[in-house]
Amino acid sequence: MLDIKEEIQILLLRNGLSMRKMIKKMNEQDLMQVKITSFSRMLNDKTIKFELVQQVLDFLGYEITIKKK
Repeated sequence: MLDIKEEIQILLLRNGLSMRKMIKKMNEQDLMQVKITSFSRMLNDKTIKFELVQQVLDFLGYEITIKKK
């Protein structure tokens, strides 16, 4: 099972974006206000908030689906 950092990196690659470009665009559109270093630290430490993950996925055109195994 991949962790959230790997999942986001895969989605960024699929969308032809770097993490820096995504964060810059999201900050410019007032979708979030976070620095690249803070975002990277949250991913590395696995302390990223669910709401922030939802915002990133929404920006990239994805959503979280929860289903029973």
